[in-house]
Amino acid sequence: MSESPTPAQQSHRRKRSLSRRGMIAAGGAVAAGAALTPMVFAATDSDGPDNSASASGDSGTTPEKFPATRTEAATGTGEATTAFAASYVGVRWSGAKDGAAIRLANGDWQSLTSGCATVEGGGTALVAAGDAKAYEVKAPSGIDGVRSLAIDTSDGPDRTFRVPSEPTRVRGVRYLSRPAWGADESKRYKDGKVNSPETYYPLQVITVHHTATPNADPDPAATVRAMYEFHAITNDWGDIGYHFLIDEAGNVYEGRYSGDDGIPAFNPAGDLVTAFHSVGYNSGALGIALIGNLDQQAPTDAAKASLIRLIKVISRFKGLDPEARVTYVNPVNGTKKDTNVVGGHRDYFDTECPGQVMYDLLAEVRAAAARR
Repeated sequence: MSESPTPAQQSHRRKRSLSRRGMIAAGGAVAAGAALTPMVFAATDSDGPDNSASASGDSGTTPEKFPATRTEAATGTGEATTAFAASYVGVRWSGAKDGAAIRLANGDWQSLTSGCATVEGGGTALVAAGDAKAYEVKAPSGIDGVRSLAIDTSDGPDRTFRVPSEPTRVRGVRYLSRPAWGADESKRYKDGKVNSPETYYPLQVITVHHTATPNADPDPAATVRAMYEFHAITNDWGDIGYHFLIDEAGNVYEGRYSGDDGIPAFNPAGDLVTAFHSVGYNSGALGIALIGNLDQQAPTDAAKASLIRLIKVISRFKGLDPEARVTYVNPVNGTKKDTNVVGGHRDYFDTECPGQVMYDLLAEVRAAAARR
């Protein structure tokens, strides 16, 4: 009788499966301004037209197992211990934006900075914990309401998800749907209701981010689940903040839930679901995050190629010029900002995101995405 696979073997199989389903395929040209409907938003790998009547991934599902996310919450400063090895610790506080710090077991104090995630009236940070089972948080006067959450997305008990049997695509760009990276949809709910009900507005701009998490990530899907927990629960956003994420292998992940129609980020009418990636400038702005820290190193060639391809596809669908400048108008409150159609998070908010090296590459990304 054969033995059951070990957790390490299960993890390897999941990663191999994710890599296979997350391959990127080149898509054909799309007329500028075409309607974003299921008929055209999904496409095959070929350069020919897609005449399917529904979004990709409708041909059935396959059960796959992912580790359930385990968390332990703590309030206030001081020491905290966990019953499991934490891969990340999320921290949220009120008051001053900077000043809080964390020390992992047997480690040095490190200042907590918001990285990409930003909140009003305080600060927030997601810290790679390296399987620590204890940590300590401190904060100076001017900071209160400290809450922390130890997160493990790698070694919890397996949960079964129904994953699309066929690759899901955005006009030829394959992506991992929310079930394909193990998104627990119950985390979108609070007190029995959707925490952040979906709202939709026409797409105006595309904002590039980095997640400010460690590079050379051995399990980016687990990191996506950790960010989902951090954004949805710790930051109380009700979902992950980005519309799409891209790992170093070039795999694209569906982010913010946009409906059950199989169309990532948009509704069938072609409007963009509002996400949570750029406070004050979210409605009508699509957020794409590169997984890793790009302050001092460039994205991998695969990640950059996927970013360019995704921007090109979405820009063509909505008739946007990636090299243009526009006046963004927040459809909720009328806030205006002269900006690039394709810009970085720091163009809208005081942050290092998407990292200096990535920010310096945005002109190249715009030009490549605009190329026919």
